Parts: sequence; structure tokens; C-alpha cells
Amino acid sequence: MKHISEIIKGARALGRKRLAVASAQETAVLEAVADAYREGIVDPILIGDPAAIEIAAREANHGAGIDISHFKIIAEPDLNATAAKAVELVRAGEADFLMKGIIDTSILLRAALNKEKGLNAGKLACHVAVLEVSRYHKLLILTDAALNIAPDLNAFVDIIASAVEVGNAVGVRRPKVALLAAVEKVNPEKMPCTATAAILTQMNRRGQIKNCIVDGPLALDNAISAESARIKKIESDVAGDADILVAPDIEAGNILYKCLLDLGDAKGAAVIMGATVPIVLTSRADSAETKLASIALASLLGSKSARAST
Repeated sequence: MKHISEIIKGARALGRKRLAVASAQETAVLEAVADAYREGIVDPILIGDPAAIEIAAREANHGAGIDISHFKIIAEPDLNATAAKAVELVRAGEADFLMKGIIDTSILLRAALNKEKGLNAGKLACHVAVLEVSRYHKLLILTDAALNIAPDLNAFVDIIASAVEVGNAVGVRRPKVALLAAVEKVNPEKMPCTATAAILTQMNRRGQIKNCIVDGPLALDNAISAESARIKKIESDVAGDADILVAPDIEAGNILYKCLLDLGDAKGAAVIMGATVPIVLTSRADSAETKLASIALASLLGSKSARAST
């Protein structure tokens, strides 16, 4: 896949998946879910206060409203309990993946990653975005722009694995992973992230990080520009052709993510990985296409997870 529209098309081809929305009484979320329903991607299950959900549906689309008469609604007035109910539906096989409504991310993740009653897969939860950037020749995957503040070595191993899974879902069989930093030379004293990148690169070469090609540290220009890599005489299978960009911390990841979307006119989709099924989080500031694409990406990932577990 080279375009976000292909993610939506791919999810549509799979048919409707059952989407459990925790605390669904929020206009932006309902708009996204309604778009995904119209596209034939999901059958929504709305969990929350039914009266509040109806009010939000009437207020959606700047007061034009949306039709939710075809959506299943499960009454649960307690915000915290909606997360547990959404997770319960997935565990029972009554829903295929999750979406965050008007509820704190931490509450939803706590329920999803609970070792006894949740959907814990033994991995770190992380944010993975897929971006269509007009000046790049293929889709870019970026992580982590939203959850992990300062990942350590073990965290990066899980983050890379989740990003590779997303890469596979959009058709990249052996993704090229660029570990971003400000420079290419290892400087453990002043830039610890460069040393971490070098270790992760060596772990990949020794087979400890699988199903991808990892290289770093790499500055952004060298990760995405073959000409920059040539000028700097960087010999790498990743440089200039990266599929996945791994940010050294949340500040770098968040700034790059928002810069590409808001200044670079990129199209995007994003999910939370780490549980046995993907989790959709959308922002009010996200475009309608980003919201729809995020649900579509989760549908693709959820379908692949289901097939892998059978």
C-alpha cells in the first residue's frame, strides 16, 4: 500500500468488523464511527449513557446530526465501567476491536492490558501512526508519538515489534526501521539515544529483533533521503528508504507526527498497539479522513490478529 485510501479500501474488502466504543457519548467519535459504518467497515457497539449518546448524535456534524438507529447500544452510565465492558465484549468474541470515546486513555489501557481480565499480550502499549506524505515514495510508519515518554532498550524492542506488525498489515513484509537521532555517530555521553540505537541495530543483526531491518542512529534526512545518505557516505539498507521511523522519545515523535499532519499536509491513521487487538484513539482535531483511516487500520490489524490466533 502506498496511500491511506488503500487502507480504507482494504478494510472495506474485509467486510464489517464489530467495534466496541467505550464511553461513546462524544460527537467526534460518533461521526468517525458513522463514517466507518457507511463505508461498510464496522458494525458499531456503543457503550455508555444512552441518553447522552442520543444527545451527542443529534449534535454531531455541526448540529446536522447522525443516524445511529442501526447501532447497538449497551447502557453503562459509569465511565470507568465502559472500558471494562468493551474489553469484556472482545474477550467473549462479541467484538473485534476497541475504540476510545470520552474516557481517559489510561483508564481504557488499564482495562485492556489487565493481566487477568484484559487483553494483555505481554507487550508494551505504544502509539503507531501510518502517514502518507506527498514528498515520500511510500507510506511512513512513525512511533511513538503519544504514549511512551522516554522508552528504554526493552521498551524499544516492543515498540519496533508493534510497528513491524503495522507494517505487515499495510503490505510491507520486511520493513526497514530507522532509529532516529540528531546525528549518525554514537555519542553515549551526550546523546544516550544514539547508543541505544546502536545496540538495537546490533540486536537486529544477531536475530534478537526479527522480521525487519534495523539501522541507527540515523538523522531524519538520512532515513528518508537517499541523496542525503549518499552525500554523507552512509552505507545502509535502511537509509533513504525507511518504512518505519522510531523516535527517540515522545517529544521528538509528537512534534514530527504533528508537523507532518499540520504543516506537511500528510494524511494519517493511528492505533494503539500492545493488546491482543488494536485500540483506536481519535482526536477532535483529527480530520474526518484520519478518523476513518484509523478505524480502517485497526480493522486490518484486528483481522490479521484473529487469523494468527486461529
